[in-house]
Amino acid sequence: MQPKAINVLIVDDHPMVIEGLKTLLAGETTIHIKNYFTNGNDTLAFLENDTCDIILLDVNLPDINGVEMVGMILNKRANIGILGLSTYSEPSIINQMIKNGVKGYLLKNATSNELVEAINQVHQGRFYFGSEIQKILADSVAQDTKAAPKLTRREKHVLALISEGKTTNTIAEELFISPLTVETHRRNLMQKLKVSNAASLIKVAIEKKLI
Repeated sequence: MQPKAINVLIVDDHPMVIEGLKTLLAGETTIHIKNYFTNGNDTLAFLENDTCDIILLDVNLPDINGVEMVGMILNKRANIGILGLSTYSEPSIINQMIKNGVKGYLLKNATSNELVEAINQVHQGRFYFGSEIQKILADSVAQDTKAAPKLTRREKHVLALISEGKTTNTIAEELFISPLTVETHRRNLMQKLKVSNAASLIKVAIEKKLI
């Protein structure tokens, strides 16, 4: 039995970009373009009565800033996975998108394989930040006089697997430990890095060059 297609909404102010994305994803049998909009207000109006699995969201929209749109979308449909897709590579914008709730971020020069992988990862409830985004965030960090926290060898392993989007059960299987132990390591990592969620954990770990 073929898996249910992932319903994707494209929000971008350039019709040519929308057409390009539709063409790019046309051959993916597990991905369905449900609708597309060139502004924020039409998107929010659609979400009043309908929904989707994933939104590919540009930052630069003509009516509502894409960064603000993230929170507005999630207030209406908390279960939608939002994937930032933009030409903006400024760390401050990427960080704000992450803070507001995006589950991933790609630049528009990403490959089709990266885009499909990002959609699938986010649909599975994981985070996806391509290698280029990780490098941008890491390079943006000023020299911090405060030393990075000391992590145990096991914590480093768990952190690396979390950054790859692995679930607790998958990490437990790969490291031959119990899911409860994985969750304990996850809590310890969050305490050491002073964060409260997985997205912030990955971001801070990248900034401190722990992954």
